[in-house]
Amino acid sequence: MIIPVRCFSCGKPISHLWEQFKQRVKEGEKPGKIMDELGLERPCCRSVFLGQTDLIELVGKFKKS
Repeated sequence: MIIPVRCFSCGKPISHLWEQFKQRVKEGEKPGKIMDELGLERPCCRSVFLGQTDLIELVGKFKKS
């Protein structure tokens, strides 16, 4: 799944924060702390980030040619 440009519920732009969030989680920081620092305070925006599964690379392997 690809991260949506805006939050589904409130409409706040969130896609520009995804790469930074993903990198910091990979470095070992706690997701809650990262979201607080990025300004994701609403539960709807936080749920989009926590529920996100990065499948784009996996799906790309099965592309028809």
